[in-house]
Amino acid sequence: MKLTDYHFPDKEIGFGRLLGIMQNHGFVIGEHWDYERVTFDLQMPDESDPGTFYLRVPAYAIDGDIPHDETTVKIMTPLLGRHYYPHGVEYGEDENFPGKIVNKSKQKLATVDEELND
Repeated sequence: MKLTDYHFPDKEIGFGRLLGIMQNHGFVIGEHWDYERVTFDLQMPDESDPGTFYLRVPAYAIDGDIPHDETTVKIMTPLLGRHYYPHGVEYGEDENFPGKIVNKSKQKLATVDEELND
């Protein structure tokens, strides 16, 4: 599910600053980063619903190589997905996400958005 209500898609920022902001809000760098692309993932388990949910914020390098602090990256549209064992995370628009997970995702993105604009 794409989450499009935020100002940071297409925002350009230094990787070091973005990394600090995302880590301060509980995100970790996804395992499949390379020198051009990176994802920041936030795991959100829900005891009342089987599966684990992930909020993912992708970015890609436009000047320099990841993971150098001075590299300029462009942030892309955040995604909300659900993990299905053993297949992985599904980000489909037809997924039925619990309201509290969607709200938590939107709140988290709003606080990140505020800090990016400071």
